[in-house]
Amino acid sequence: MAQLHFYSSNVQPPDGSPEGSADLSRSISPPDLGQSDDSDLLDAYSRAVAGAVEAVAPSVVNIEIFDAGASASGTSERRGGSGSGFIFTPDGFVLTNSHVVHHAARIAVTTADGRRLRAYLIGDDPHTDLAVVRIEGYNLPAVQFGNSAQLRVGQVAIAIGSPLGFQASVTAGVVSALARSFRSGSGRLIDGVIQTDAALNPGNSGGPLVASNGKVIGVNTAVILPAQGICFAISSNTAEFVASRLIRDGKVRRSYIGVSGQDVPIPRRIVQFYNLDAPSGVGVAAIEAGSPADQAGLQPGDIILAMDRRPVAGIDDLHRWLTEERIGKHTGIRVLRQHDLTDLLITPAAAPQ
Repeated sequence: MAQLHFYSSNVQPPDGSPEGSADLSRSISPPDLGQSDDSDLLDAYSRAVAGAVEAVAPSVVNIEIFDAGASASGTSERRGGSGSGFIFTPDGFVLTNSHVVHHAARIAVTTADGRRLRAYLIGDDPHTDLAVVRIEGYNLPAVQFGNSAQLRVGQVAIAIGSPLGFQASVTAGVVSALARSFRSGSGRLIDGVIQTDAALNPGNSGGPLVASNGKVIGVNTAVILPAQGICFAISSNTAEFVASRLIRDGKVRRSYIGVSGQDVPIPRRIVQFYNLDAPSGVGVAAIEAGSPADQAGLQPGDIILAMDRRPVAGIDDLHRWLTEERIGKHTGIRVLRQHDLTDLLITPAAAPQ
């Protein structure tokens, strides 16, 4: 058991008089540091956090997934893990992380009021680590989304979820940084990620990150395990866009050109000779037969430098460029072929799922 050690002063006044002792006591009293003001600030912070939790907590759910397995008697189910999510429409659409529900054979949702419901996967986007599932119901408590583009570093951030199975747990901190980039499980880079020090643990994944006004500003997704207080959330603006596409199409449509490649440096003398915008590009390792890249005349060994006159310094730039809007649009592509610049015309196609 830890021991508490108390220290007191044994100083006595020279004459040993009680009056002297009283005078000494007054002389070492700490100044008034405005404790009442500090209490007021703490009360205001507490009220803000409590109000935000009261607004959002009824919409937060616990998600359990079950995997299909084989047994001596035939097909069986086994619990595959759990996470968090939140209802964002009154008719039962629930937002969570892709890695929580990806490939689940069955999904069960426990609502804040204790109801356990069957949930159905509506759509899943591993590239942004977001997914939408649906439960049956109407007039359900739904969150409101905030505008993550208006966030400021240092503002209050509140995480609600079911870490390690402890349902409806709340942690609070601040927005530590904005516009981070985070690599999803698919390998694609997610931009506009929010960094926070609101503590996250396994099971928090998919839960909401909430501002003090009670609006959702992000979807909690990951934590750097060796560190303390470095946690990440997909921004609410990204989440709203992806959720709308998942509800509409069941997937997020993106374009592709059909190459496999890697980031490669470009010799300095070539960068200077052609006055290139970046000292690197995407080295084409292989080309899918019949793909847009094949039809455009790209060759293994080419280095992609630009698409639509925008520099492509690496794979991440190429991914950012290959959006849904590019599908079917003729676009100029500049490559370095051996030591010569070559301009081609390419028409990105819808990426296969």
